[in-house]
Amino acid sequence: MPLLRRGAANWYYMMLHNPQLNSRGAIRIARIPPLNAVRAFEAAARHVSFSKAADELHVTRGAVSRQVALLEDWLGVALFVRTSSQLVLTDAGSNYLMEVSAALTRLATASEYISDQPRTTVIRLNCPPTFTMRWLITRMSTFQRQYPNIELRVTTFRPTAAFRGDEFDIAIRGESGPVEGYDSTPFLEERVVPVCHPDLMEGYRRLSVEDLARFTLITYATESTTWRKWMTAMGRPEVKPAGYLKFDPMYFALQAALEGLGIVLMPLFNVIDDLVTGRLCAPFGIQGSARRDYYVSFLPTSPVAAGAELFRAWLQAEGENTNRAVAEWARSLGNEEVHKGT
Repeated sequence: MPLLRRGAANWYYMMLHNPQLNSRGAIRIARIPPLNAVRAFEAAARHVSFSKAADELHVTRGAVSRQVALLEDWLGVALFVRTSSQLVLTDAGSNYLMEVSAALTRLATASEYISDQPRTTVIRLNCPPTFTMRWLITRMSTFQRQYPNIELRVTTFRPTAAFRGDEFDIAIRGESGPVEGYDSTPFLEERVVPVCHPDLMEGYRRLSVEDLARFTLITYATESTTWRKWMTAMGRPEVKPAGYLKFDPMYFALQAALEGLGIVLMPLFNVIDDLVTGRLCAPFGIQGSARRDYYVSFLPTSPVAAGAELFRAWLQAEGENTNRAVAEWARSLGNEEVHKGT
């Protein structure tokens, strides 16, 4: 008989011989006896004693007796023969005990299996868009492999949005110091330097600040420092560029630089891979760079604080790897001080 036909025949046989199944093969919930009564019967039948069953279940002997009577009434069958000196299982009671014991064992095993399954912790993470795209997402697979039972739900923020812990569990921000009222830890150094496509440097052995008068400078609304501040740090605040190209988010400005449209101020951690591979160059190295740290912050009383601490430790390790990569790149340019906090 083909497999499908054999399966249909088996189902039909079960339907004919098991009145507890409905037309869809599901157990009729209405036919399940009171579970407390079943537990009381199983314990009493196993011990052949209402008193010992009461001790096991931490109830009174009378409570066990009433539950067993309730079950017998529900079944319409006597399960015990009661005498003044002993309790004896009827044939129906003996048969029922075997089935009930097996069912309760299966139920206990299934419950233990389910309760032993790893529980997923959901952490709501809020961080800057370009940081998320360029740094976090490229590393998240390592966190997922290490902590498969932590689910990160990532949202990005606008700089004008308030720091609201009721909307997320963990926040990542570039800050000048720890966020007040939060467990706030630095994990990544931010050095903002000018970068551009290497083609823009053709014909220039070395670029000076005055040469910026021949270039378009790219700006964006979310920048943590400005070209004016950078030029001031370089001692030439009066230099005026050939023009400006303005964007709203950082990642638009970065893409414009990758396309050779101008020079942009960009955090090194967002572009270190492009600098190492030669897709971008830093014509001034780390000269005049503005520095601050990225912080991971969460409420110590958060219900997901334990998971947040694991995520923070992972961020610190990944951040240190990036900091080392930036330091090695800087040393290749002869800038030894980048990882010394200057």
